[in-house]
Amino acid sequence: MAAGIIWKGGKLLITKRPEGGHLSGFWEFPGGKQEGNESLTQCLEREIREELGISIKPSRLLLTVNHEYGSKQVSLHFFECSLLSGQPQVLQCAEIRWVRPEELHLYHMPPPDQKIIPLLLS
Repeated sequence: MAAGIIWKGGKLLITKRPEGGHLSGFWEFPGGKQEGNESLTQCLEREIREELGISIKPSRLLLTVNHEYGSKQVSLHFFECSLLSGQPQVLQCAEIRWVRPEELHLYHMPPPDQKIIPLLLS
């Protein structure tokens, strides 16, 4: 899985997961599951385009977090990204927000997303 750390004016883009699915109602850094033979960066570009209607360019891997949800193991790769074009839209998420790093503790985020917060605050 890949997630994008997208900055704009000192704020980060986070999205709220839709109701009814795994981790519904949690806030997270946008991204998703890798398909077929796409690279992690191709996965991230596709997921962000589908979920938010924007074009991004992943620049560097910031952190990889391995986490177990009961019987499910995930590896989440966080990439710093540049916003190339578009304004984020609520397409496949419940809500979007631009937040300052020091405000992230106010949002209920899954454990893998929480692990990158100290890095973003430094």
